[in-house]
Amino acid sequence: MNIIDVKNLRKTFTTVKRGQGLKEAIKSFLRPETTTKEALNNVNFTIKEGEIVGLIGPNGAGKSTCLKILCGLLWPDSGEATILGMQPWKNRVKYVQHIGAVFGQKTTLFWDLPPLDSFHLSKDLYAIPAAEFEERKQILIKLLEAEDIAKQPTRELSLGERMRCEVIQALLHNPKLVFLDEPTIGLDLISKEKLHEFILDLNKKQKTTFIITTHDMQDIEKLCKRIIIINHGTIIYDGPLEAIKKKYFTDKHIDITFSEQVKTFSHKGCKVLTKTPYKIQLELDTRTTPIQTLISHLLKQYDVADITVSDPPIEEIIKKIYRE
Repeated sequence: MNIIDVKNLRKTFTTVKRGQGLKEAIKSFLRPETTTKEALNNVNFTIKEGEIVGLIGPNGAGKSTCLKILCGLLWPDSGEATILGMQPWKNRVKYVQHIGAVFGQKTTLFWDLPPLDSFHLSKDLYAIPAAEFEERKQILIKLLEAEDIAKQPTRELSLGERMRCEVIQALLHNPKLVFLDEPTIGLDLISKEKLHEFILDLNKKQKTTFIITTHDMQDIEKLCKRIIIINHGTIIYDGPLEAIKKKYFTDKHIDITFSEQVKTFSHKGCKVLTKTPYKIQLELDTRTTPIQTLISHLLKQYDVADITVSDPPIEEIIKKIYRE
């Protein structure tokens, strides 16, 4: 069963161009020069109940605009979006009772109050029965290890601590659909892993549907079997993550720190991206040289202090897809 059905969604934004200084301010007031940007251009997709879908793309691609329309925060210029049998921007009061949302840079917690107070406000806003609220609150706080931080004023929390509380706040009313925008921003590796496990467990047990936007490919790889890639407001890929990984994620970035100076470096399948006497960043084509082969060579031939392996930035992947 489809929980989300989006058809021909379009959204444009008009802004006024203005130069620096008073003269330009007066000019833009009297004879404004406007530019129009198409944030979403004929976007179509469906999502089934119980899916975890990654919505990815470079900055300014249209991810956040799409998410805000699906949350009911923005009206589209044209097109349709039927979610849980409702149009988000028309049935917003009823609709938001069934969704949860976490926006990494926008807090839903009261700044001067501890998150616990915000949790109790959610209880009243969503009319959550007292027993159900207490049970769910304790489970979420324990799973995300927020026993102590939930009692401190929000303004005193680190970004990672606040994000854990934001997730709790979004899930207290047991929503059927959850939107996560950069959910692991500011989290350390252990907290990130716990959040991944929590999302997967919730999805498995309650068939909660998740849409995740992020620049962290670890989030996508851990959580999503399907991804939607958007660029310049247009969907350029919608399908299995494995298919896109096999075709485009064949390159890896290898950052190497040496204990002594290295003058030159070359190896099959490697391209040197940056180099200093003690550090080198390589791009490795894993189709010609496995990572293990390169690391074995490095450890045998050089005095290596540290090695970090990562995927190339998502922008690079999207450029390859978009060119094709």
